[in-house]
Amino acid sequence: MLSLPAAVYGIPPADVIAPPSGARQLSPLLPGSDDLAALADRSLDEVALLVPPGAVEARYVLAQALRALKPGGLLTAAAPKDKGGLRLRKVLAGFGCEVAETSRRHHRICEVERPSALTGVDEAIADGAPRILPIGLWSQPGVFSWDRLDPGSDLLLGHLPALAGQGADFGAGIGWLSRKVLTSSAVTGLTLIELDRRALDCARRNVVDTRASFEWADVRRAAEGLSGLDFVVMNPPFHDGGQEDRALGQAFIRAAAKALKPGGALWLTANRHLPYEAVLAEAFKRVAPVADTGGYKVFEARR
Repeated sequence: MLSLPAAVYGIPPADVIAPPSGARQLSPLLPGSDDLAALADRSLDEVALLVPPGAVEARYVLAQALRALKPGGLLTAAAPKDKGGLRLRKVLAGFGCEVAETSRRHHRICEVERPSALTGVDEAIADGAPRILPIGLWSQPGVFSWDRLDPGSDLLLGHLPALAGQGADFGAGIGWLSRKVLTSSAVTGLTLIELDRRALDCARRNVVDTRASFEWADVRRAAEGLSGLDFVVMNPPFHDGGQEDRALGQAFIRAAAKALKPGGALWLTANRHLPYEAVLAEAFKRVAPVADTGGYKVFEARR
Protein backbone atom coordinates (compact mmCIF):
# COMPACT_ATOMS: atom_id res chain seq x y z
CA MET A 1 0.00 0.00 0.00
CA LEU A 2 1.17 3.52 -0.82
CA SER A 3 1.85 6.10 1.88
CA LEU A 4 1.81 9.82 1.03
CA PRO A 5 1.74 12.88 3.32
CA ALA A 6 -0.64 14.92 1.18
CA ALA A 7 -2.75 14.32 -1.91
CA VAL A 8 -5.20 15.95 -4.29
CA TYR A 9 -7.95 14.27 -6.31
CA GLY A 10 -8.80 15.95 -9.59
CA ILE A 11 -8.01 19.53 -10.56
CA PRO A 12 -10.11 21.82 -8.36
CA PRO A 13 -10.34 25.45 -9.49
CA ALA A 14 -7.52 27.43 -7.90
CA ASP A 15 -9.96 29.95 -6.49
CA VAL A 16 -12.06 27.19 -4.86
CA ILE A 17 -9.48 24.88 -3.22
CA ALA A 18 -5.74 25.32 -2.88
CA PRO A 19 -4.17 21.82 -3.01
CA PRO A 20 -1.80 21.04 -0.12
CA SER A 21 1.87 21.70 -0.69
CA GLY A 22 3.64 18.77 -2.34
CA ALA A 23 0.37 16.91 -2.94
CA ARG A 24 0.41 13.83 -5.14
CA GLN A 25 -2.36 13.50 -7.71
CA LEU A 26 -4.89 10.69 -7.24
CA SER A 27 -7.39 11.20 -10.07
CA PRO A 28 -7.88 8.14 -12.32
CA LEU A 29 -8.39 10.55 -15.24
CA LEU A 30 -4.84 11.93 -15.07
CA PRO A 31 -2.32 9.39 -16.41
CA GLY A 32 0.58 8.78 -14.06
CA SER A 33 -1.39 9.58 -10.91
CA ASP A 34 -1.46 7.34 -7.84
CA ASP A 35 -4.41 5.12 -7.04
CA LEU A 36 -6.53 6.37 -4.16
CA ALA A 37 -7.67 2.83 -3.40
CA ALA A 38 -4.03 1.73 -3.04
CA LEU A 39 -3.20 4.23 -0.30
CA ALA A 40 -2.52 2.71 3.10
CA ASP A 41 -5.06 3.21 5.86
CA ARG A 42 -4.39 6.31 7.99
CA SER A 43 -1.41 7.32 5.85
CA LEU A 44 -2.38 10.82 4.67
CA ASP A 45 -2.05 14.05 6.63
CA GLU A 46 -4.16 16.08 4.22
CA VAL A 47 -6.20 15.62 1.06
CA ALA A 48 -8.11 17.98 -1.23
CA LEU A 49 -10.88 16.61 -3.43
CA LEU A 50 -12.80 17.87 -6.42
CA VAL A 51 -15.68 15.47 -5.86
CA PRO A 52 -17.04 13.72 -8.99
CA PRO A 53 -20.72 14.28 -9.81
CA GLY A 54 -22.06 10.72 -9.68
CA ALA A 55 -23.60 9.92 -6.29
CA VAL A 56 -22.13 6.41 -5.91
CA GLU A 57 -18.73 7.47 -7.24
CA ALA A 58 -18.69 10.54 -4.99
CA ARG A 59 -19.43 8.53 -1.86
CA TYR A 60 -16.75 6.02 -2.84
CA VAL A 61 -14.08 8.69 -3.37
CA LEU A 62 -14.92 10.49 -0.13
CA ALA A 63 -14.94 7.23 1.81
CA GLN A 64 -11.59 6.17 0.36
CA ALA A 65 -10.10 9.57 1.22
CA LEU A 66 -11.33 9.35 4.82
CA ARG A 67 -10.02 5.80 5.11
CA ALA A 68 -6.59 6.95 3.96
CA LEU A 69 -6.45 9.99 6.28
CA LYS A 70 -4.88 9.82 9.72
CA PRO A 71 -7.24 10.67 12.60
CA GLY A 72 -7.17 14.44 12.81
CA GLY A 73 -6.07 14.71 9.17
CA LEU A 74 -7.73 17.40 7.07
CA LEU A 75 -10.11 16.69 4.20
CA THR A 76 -11.20 19.60 2.00
CA ALA A 77 -13.84 18.59 -0.53
CA ALA A 78 -15.61 20.72 -3.13
CA ALA A 79 -18.23 20.14 -5.79
CA PRO A 80 -20.29 22.45 -8.03
CA LYS A 81 -23.68 23.13 -6.50
CA ASP A 82 -25.45 21.60 -9.49
CA LYS A 83 -23.18 18.53 -9.59
CA GLY A 84 -23.36 17.06 -6.13
CA GLY A 85 -22.32 20.05 -4.04
CA LEU A 86 -25.70 20.32 -2.33
CA ARG A 87 -25.44 16.79 -0.90
CA LEU A 88 -21.78 16.99 0.08
CA ARG A 89 -22.31 18.05 3.69
CA LYS A 90 -24.89 15.33 4.29
CA VAL A 91 -22.63 12.61 2.89
CA LEU A 92 -19.69 13.60 5.08
CA ALA A 93 -21.89 13.92 8.16
CA GLY A 94 -23.16 10.42 7.44
CA PHE A 95 -19.60 9.15 7.70
CA GLY A 96 -19.39 10.56 11.23
CA CYS A 97 -17.60 13.82 10.41
CA GLU A 98 -18.21 17.28 11.83
CA VAL A 99 -18.48 19.46 8.74
CA ALA A 100 -17.60 23.11 8.24
CA GLU A 101 -19.25 24.26 4.99
CA THR A 102 -18.69 27.35 2.86
CA SER A 103 -19.61 28.44 -0.67
CA ARG A 104 -17.40 29.97 -3.34
CA ARG A 105 -17.58 30.33 -7.12
CA HIS A 106 -20.76 28.21 -7.41
CA HIS A 107 -19.15 25.40 -5.39
CA ARG A 108 -19.94 23.98 -1.97
CA ILE A 109 -16.75 23.45 0.03
CA CYS A 110 -16.63 21.19 3.08
CA GLU A 111 -13.75 20.84 5.53
CA VAL A 112 -13.54 18.03 8.07
CA GLU A 113 -10.97 16.61 10.43
CA ARG A 114 -10.99 12.86 10.14
CA PRO A 115 -12.53 11.40 13.33
CA SER A 116 -11.04 8.35 14.98
CA ALA A 117 -14.18 6.33 14.26
CA LEU A 118 -15.94 6.40 10.90
CA THR A 119 -19.39 5.03 10.02
CA GLY A 120 -20.58 3.67 6.69
CA VAL A 121 -17.21 3.97 4.97
CA ASP A 122 -16.81 0.26 4.23
CA GLU A 123 -20.29 0.13 2.69
CA ALA A 124 -19.62 3.16 0.47
CA ILE A 125 -16.33 1.64 -0.70
CA ALA A 126 -18.05 -1.65 -1.50
CA ASP A 127 -20.82 0.15 -3.42
CA GLY A 128 -18.31 2.00 -5.61
CA ALA A 129 -15.73 -0.75 -6.09
CA PRO A 130 -15.04 -2.70 -9.30
CA ARG A 131 -17.41 -5.60 -9.77
CA ILE A 132 -18.53 -8.21 -12.29
CA LEU A 133 -21.72 -7.20 -14.08
CA PRO A 134 -24.50 -9.75 -14.75
CA ILE A 135 -23.20 -10.00 -18.33
CA GLY A 136 -19.88 -11.27 -16.97
CA LEU A 137 -17.71 -8.19 -17.59
CA TRP A 138 -15.80 -6.14 -15.02
CA SER A 139 -16.77 -2.50 -14.54
CA GLN A 140 -16.92 0.19 -11.87
CA PRO A 141 -19.25 3.10 -11.08
CA GLY A 142 -17.81 6.29 -12.53
CA VAL A 143 -16.52 4.91 -15.82
CA PHE A 144 -18.44 5.70 -19.01
CA SER A 145 -21.70 3.74 -19.28
CA TRP A 146 -20.41 1.59 -16.46
CA ASP A 147 -23.36 -0.80 -16.04
CA ARG A 148 -24.58 -1.26 -19.62
CA LEU A 149 -23.48 -1.26 -23.23
CA ASP A 150 -24.10 2.24 -24.54
CA PRO A 151 -26.32 2.46 -27.65
CA GLY A 152 -23.64 3.95 -29.89
CA SER A 153 -21.20 1.11 -29.25
CA ASP A 154 -24.05 -1.38 -29.63
CA LEU A 155 -24.84 0.03 -33.07
CA LEU A 156 -21.21 -0.18 -34.13
CA LEU A 157 -20.90 -3.75 -32.86
CA GLY A 158 -23.81 -4.70 -35.08
CA HIS A 159 -22.05 -3.40 -38.21
CA LEU A 160 -18.38 -4.02 -37.49
CA PRO A 161 -16.90 -6.47 -40.01
CA ALA A 162 -14.14 -8.99 -39.31
CA LEU A 163 -11.02 -6.83 -39.25
CA ALA A 164 -7.45 -7.81 -40.02
CA GLY A 165 -3.92 -6.72 -39.19
CA GLN A 166 -2.73 -4.30 -36.52
CA GLY A 167 -5.18 -1.87 -34.99
CA ALA A 168 -6.21 0.27 -32.06
CA ASP A 169 -9.27 1.01 -29.97
CA PHE A 170 -9.30 4.75 -29.16
CA GLY A 171 -11.09 5.40 -25.88
CA ALA A 172 -11.45 1.68 -25.25
CA GLY A 173 -13.50 1.89 -22.04
CA ILE A 174 -13.96 -1.51 -20.42
CA GLY A 175 -13.32 -3.25 -23.73
CA TRP A 176 -16.67 -3.72 -25.48
CA LEU A 177 -15.38 -2.96 -28.99
CA SER A 178 -12.03 -4.64 -28.44
CA ARG A 179 -13.65 -7.92 -27.49
CA LYS A 180 -15.55 -7.94 -30.80
CA VAL A 181 -12.47 -6.93 -32.82
CA LEU A 182 -10.44 -9.79 -31.36
CA THR A 183 -13.00 -12.39 -32.43
CA SER A 184 -11.31 -12.11 -35.86
CA SER A 185 -8.34 -14.46 -36.10
CA ALA A 186 -6.91 -12.17 -38.80
CA VAL A 187 -6.23 -9.43 -36.24
CA THR A 188 -2.56 -9.59 -35.30
CA GLY A 189 -2.50 -6.93 -32.58
CA LEU A 190 -4.74 -4.41 -30.86
CA THR A 191 -3.74 -1.43 -28.69
CA LEU A 192 -6.39 -0.32 -26.23
CA ILE A 193 -5.92 3.35 -25.29
CA GLU A 194 -8.03 4.74 -22.47
CA LEU A 195 -7.82 7.87 -20.31
CA ASP A 196 -9.71 6.43 -17.31
CA ARG A 197 -7.43 4.11 -15.35
CA ARG A 198 -10.43 2.38 -13.75
CA ALA A 199 -11.90 1.49 -17.14
CA LEU A 200 -8.55 0.27 -18.40
CA ASP A 201 -8.07 -1.90 -15.32
CA CYS A 202 -11.44 -3.47 -16.08
CA ALA A 203 -10.51 -3.89 -19.75
CA ARG A 204 -7.42 -5.85 -18.72
CA ARG A 205 -9.77 -8.31 -17.02
CA ASN A 206 -12.33 -8.33 -19.82
CA VAL A 207 -9.97 -8.58 -22.80
CA VAL A 208 -7.85 -11.63 -22.10
CA ASP A 209 -5.92 -12.04 -25.33
CA THR A 210 -2.19 -12.08 -26.00
CA ARG A 211 -2.74 -9.85 -29.04
CA ALA A 212 -4.04 -7.03 -26.82
CA SER A 213 -1.88 -4.32 -25.24
CA PHE A 214 -3.09 -1.57 -22.93
CA GLU A 215 -2.10 2.07 -22.60
CA TRP A 216 -3.32 4.50 -19.94
CA ALA A 217 -3.14 7.74 -21.86
CA ASP A 218 -4.93 10.58 -23.60
CA VAL A 219 -5.57 9.38 -27.15
CA ARG A 220 -4.62 12.78 -28.55
CA ARG A 221 -1.08 12.29 -27.27
CA ALA A 222 -0.71 8.52 -27.30
CA ALA A 223 -1.72 8.27 -30.96
CA GLU A 224 1.36 10.29 -31.92
CA GLY A 225 3.41 7.15 -31.26
CA LEU A 226 1.29 5.00 -33.58
CA SER A 227 1.68 4.65 -37.33
CA GLY A 228 0.93 2.20 -40.10
CA LEU A 229 -2.19 0.80 -38.48
CA ASP A 230 -4.63 -1.24 -40.54
CA PHE A 231 -7.67 -0.11 -38.57
CA VAL A 232 -8.95 2.00 -35.70
CA VAL A 233 -12.27 1.56 -33.92
CA MET A 234 -13.77 4.14 -31.61
CA ASN A 235 -16.73 5.65 -29.85
CA PRO A 236 -15.06 8.98 -29.07
CA PRO A 237 -15.98 10.99 -25.98
CA PHE A 238 -17.55 14.41 -26.39
CA HIS A 239 -17.41 15.64 -22.82
CA ASP A 240 -14.38 17.11 -21.10
CA GLY A 241 -14.62 18.05 -17.43
CA GLY A 242 -18.38 17.56 -17.57
CA GLN A 243 -18.89 20.02 -20.45
CA GLU A 244 -19.71 19.08 -24.04
CA ASP A 245 -16.62 19.50 -26.21
CA ARG A 246 -17.22 18.59 -29.83
CA ALA A 247 -13.58 19.32 -30.65
CA LEU A 248 -12.59 16.29 -28.57
CA GLY A 249 -14.15 13.77 -30.94
CA GLN A 250 -12.80 15.71 -33.91
CA ALA A 251 -9.30 15.43 -32.43
CA PHE A 252 -9.78 11.65 -32.09
CA ILE A 253 -10.67 11.46 -35.78
CA ARG A 254 -7.58 13.42 -36.82
CA ALA A 255 -5.41 11.26 -34.56
CA ALA A 256 -6.83 8.12 -36.18
CA ALA A 257 -6.07 9.43 -39.67
CA LYS A 258 -2.44 10.03 -38.71
CA ALA A 259 -2.07 6.59 -37.14
CA LEU A 260 -3.54 4.67 -40.08
CA LYS A 261 -1.61 3.53 -43.11
CA PRO A 262 -2.86 4.52 -46.59
CA GLY A 263 -6.01 2.52 -47.17
CA GLY A 264 -6.44 1.86 -43.46
CA ALA A 265 -9.96 2.01 -42.04
CA LEU A 266 -11.57 3.97 -39.24
CA TRP A 267 -14.80 2.58 -37.82
CA LEU A 268 -16.57 5.29 -35.84
CA THR A 269 -19.81 5.55 -33.91
CA ALA A 270 -21.19 8.82 -32.55
CA ASN A 271 -24.32 10.64 -31.46
CA ARG A 272 -26.22 11.86 -34.52
CA HIS A 273 -26.01 15.55 -33.53
CA LEU A 274 -22.22 15.63 -33.40
CA PRO A 275 -20.64 17.43 -36.39
CA TYR A 276 -18.02 14.90 -37.50
CA GLU A 277 -18.77 14.71 -41.21
CA ALA A 278 -16.62 17.70 -42.18
CA VAL A 279 -13.53 16.55 -40.29
CA LEU A 280 -13.95 13.02 -41.64
CA ALA A 281 -14.08 14.37 -45.20
CA GLU A 282 -11.03 16.51 -44.50
CA ALA A 283 -8.92 13.72 -42.95
CA PHE A 284 -9.92 10.73 -45.11
CA LYS A 285 -10.09 9.96 -48.83
CA ARG A 286 -13.38 8.09 -48.62
CA VAL A 287 -16.15 8.26 -46.01
CA ALA A 288 -19.14 5.93 -46.10
CA PRO A 289 -22.18 6.24 -43.81
CA VAL A 290 -22.96 2.73 -42.57
CA ALA A 291 -25.87 3.19 -40.16
CA ASP A 292 -28.04 5.96 -38.74
CA THR A 293 -30.66 4.89 -36.24
CA GLY A 294 -31.81 5.51 -32.68
CA GLY A 295 -29.97 8.82 -32.44
CA TYR A 296 -26.59 7.34 -33.40
CA LYS A 297 -24.57 7.00 -36.58
CA VAL A 298 -21.74 4.77 -37.81
CA PHE A 299 -19.12 5.62 -40.43
CA GLU A 300 -16.39 3.73 -42.21
CA ALA A 301 -13.60 6.05 -43.34
CA ARG A 302 -10.63 5.06 -45.49
CA ARG A 303 -7.37 6.97 -45.42
